[in-house]
Amino acid sequence: MRNLVAIVGRPNVGKSTLFNRLVQRREAIVDATSGVTRDRHYGKADWNGCEFTLIDTGGYVVGGDDAYEKEIDQQVEIAISEADAILFLVDVEIGTSVMDEEVASLLRKSHKPVFLVVNKVDNAKRVAATVEFYTLGIEKFFHISAMNGGGTGDLLDALVEALPEKTPPTVEGLPRFAVVGRPNAGKSSFVNALIGETRNIVKDEAGTTRDSIDTIYNRFGFEFCLVDTAGIRRKTKVKANIEFYSVMRALRSLEFSDVCMLVFDATRSFDSQVKNIFWLAARNHKGIVILVNKWDLMDKETNSTKKIEEQIRAEIAPFVDVPIVFISSLTKQRVFKAIETAVDVYKRRSQRIPTRKLNDFILPIIEKNPPPALKGKYVKIKFATQLHSNHPQFAFFCNLPQYVKDPYKRFLENKLRAEYDFRGVTVDIFIRKK
Repeated sequence: MRNLVAIVGRPNVGKSTLFNRLVQRREAIVDATSGVTRDRHYGKADWNGCEFTLIDTGGYVVGGDDAYEKEIDQQVEIAISEADAILFLVDVEIGTSVMDEEVASLLRKSHKPVFLVVNKVDNAKRVAATVEFYTLGIEKFFHISAMNGGGTGDLLDALVEALPEKTPPTVEGLPRFAVVGRPNAGKSSFVNALIGETRNIVKDEAGTTRDSIDTIYNRFGFEFCLVDTAGIRRKTKVKANIEFYSVMRALRSLEFSDVCMLVFDATRSFDSQVKNIFWLAARNHKGIVILVNKWDLMDKETNSTKKIEEQIRAEIAPFVDVPIVFISSLTKQRVFKAIETAVDVYKRRSQRIPTRKLNDFILPIIEKNPPPALKGKYVKIKFATQLHSNHPQFAFFCNLPQYVKDPYKRFLENKLRAEYDFRGVTVDIFIRKK
């Protein structure tokens, strides 16, 4: 297991700025508005060869009025219970406060290595102002500037020395399954139902999840990285900076995933925005599984699932070879079937067909159904092979590649799909000069 380090503190002290500095990527959203970070957010950091996982948390508030503060406080407490060490971040510009004292009291009860980190110390005058934070009673004391990196080296030296010895797992290479969809489709509820804990905040209000959040899933023989993303809506509907960055990160998570699990609200239509997300995944050559969520809320008839499936396939034509699973995140109906289906799609996306086996299958079909002649010239396809890529791509070699049109390419693709089962996977056909 890799060590876990949690960054905690009251709102707007620079926790996400420090997180981004330490993981060396713009992972967490940074905004002047307090309370931007709501869920726990994980990232990998490395210092002098020591790897650890960093947890960015929402700002800890006691007795506030914000509707999310109770959930944020719970997420902070979960992060503290998970962590091997804690970075308690405070703001030199504001000084100590009652909230800082509450957080310090909570951390002392954790009996874990705690580092008091005074942020925004970027000149000598501010160094002198840090002495008031000694009243918080935390021995390990550092002053830094998360914005420009000043002082973070000394902090990291002390941190890695205090971390317990652990053997880091081989997380690299794990498949990435992104849970994508419109806002309020039930993506976070699905993730929570799957892993059996309240990992992500869930509310009826759309847009609760703002960052894309990774969870290593290892149950029932499956191990992969499960990514809960913010809801993706039309650009014209995105108003606030925070939501804009959330959508950008959701799109980036989609682009870096292996399989996209498109969560669709059964109580709403399969509208143009859901189709846009579907085709975005298809254009990026991702494995795709469509999850029809909130199925428990639907009034069902004998052929309800068949009718819904037909409607969805009509909307996503011509790429209709996609698995559709009807689930309920609330009752956990078929949530594990959804994961099994996604794993099957991942395996199909990764399958390699030996060249000889491919040619033994496809060449007789081509001989029986050759490409149509054009301008009195006949196309002769002599050889086929699968290309080395992350998704299935096939090259067919012939004498006149310019005369092979898209309808024949689709014919070849459909034959390959029928034989090798590429359900949920995009297939590319290339015609090349022999």
